[in-house]
Amino acid sequence: MPLPMNLQAVADQMDLPSDEMTACISRITGALVSFSDEEFFAAEPDVDDAGTDELSSEWRQEAAEQANVVLENDDYVALPNKFDIHECSIMERFCHSLDDERVRNALLRAIGGRGAFRSFKDRISEEGVREDWFAFRSLALKRIAADFLESQGIPFIDQ
Repeated sequence: MPLPMNLQAVADQMDLPSDEMTACISRITGALVSFSDEEFFAAEPDVDDAGTDELSSEWRQEAAEQANVVLENDDYVALPNKFDIHECSIMERFCHSLDDERVRNALLRAIGGRGAFRSFKDRISEEGVREDWFAFRSLALKRIAADFLESQGIPFIDQ
């Protein structure tokens, strides 16, 4: 992907489905790649493929080759991950952005204890603010992506 980067593409790449995944970007080309922990493990030297079928072994080889390109190239830098993004903080800011005091307080209670993510997800649907949440979250991820790209000197556009 040529530079400048599309800000939404970077934000989308940061929104990985699992904590066991890492997304990276090339400072030179803008290439975006993501790998699971298992794929990085496959890139480790001296990993024994015994007991894996041919398809799995082929997949591991391809993953290892791609991961090695990233691991051995200083041009690649890891994008902010789930821990850097602080989704709980985004949820709290969303709650405080709501004008309806009853809804705001209900959502703040939802994120205040065990199972906060599930409780919040259920409550935003019940309160009819699910789409508002996703728009707010998308904008927050774009802001994080923009700050990150600026800190890395990677040009971007927001279309």
